Amino acid sequence: MPRKHASRRLAADVCLLLVTVAFGLPLAWVVLSSVDPHADLRVRVPGGLTLANFDAVLTPDITYTPLLNSLILCGGGTALTVVCAALAAYPLSRFRSRLNRPFLLTILFATSLPITAIMVPVYALFVRVNLIDTLQGTIFFFAASQLPFAVWLMKNFMDGVPKELEEAAWTDGASSLQSLVRIVLPLMGPGLAVVTVFSFVMMWGNFFVPFMLLLTPDQMPASVSINDFFGNRGMVAYGQLAAFSVIYSTPVILLYILVARRLGGGFALGGAVKG
Repeated sequence: MPRKHASRRLAADVCLLLVTVAFGLPLAWVVLSSVDPHADLRVRVPGGLTLANFDAVLTPDITYTPLLNSLILCGGGTALTVVCAALAAYPLSRFRSRLNRPFLLTILFATSLPITAIMVPVYALFVRVNLIDTLQGTIFFFAASQLPFAVWLMKNFMDGVPKELEEAAWTDGASSLQSLVRIVLPLMGPGLAVVTVFSFVMMWGNFFVPFMLLLTPDQMPASVSINDFFGNRGMVAYGQLAAFSVIYSTPVILLYILVARRLGGGFALGGAVKG
């Protein structure tokens, strides 16, 4: 039995090591190639370090404007998603109804629809209501596409907040909206952090939606402008592409660092409903 257990553990360690290598090699290539003056598709330690790749991409047209557009699109879409998800999850969590489960299953089914299948009617609708080639229209669609799963996540976290705390607030004259904003949401900080990070990351890496809904080059986000590094006939500026990828990943990393403490925390109610 000890040998059998050891062999299983060794097999599990080997599988984990292979997965780590599969994810680690692309990341290593991005970091190393960004400072390699002769970068190519090989993962190698550069013979000499250079910042020329960053200097080449740190221009308004290549980096600053697309990143600003991405921050506007993803930041606005994430804020709208979190607010709408909280308002939708609250009645689903606090009020019991026969329609709760069918409604949740319906919106969960909406998340399984391929985005390419709905873009044609969405494009036609946006043309009709004059939202095509507008940042606000893309923000609305970003929020609508992430809202179903965000409602599911928000409801599950909201279920962990005792209702007795709200009832005490209602006794003191607070309304349902006041109890949601002042009691429920502050106590489900980890849930808000998860929904925020998940929504932002999914929007940040989305290429197809802004590519279809935005037409003006000055409004394109970084997820679309990165395609410009791929030239004709297979010619790719690998060093500049890697440098841009490092810069492009920075906002997501910073967001995760900012909310890391909330992600690791609990609801810390600590007997709040006792006595």
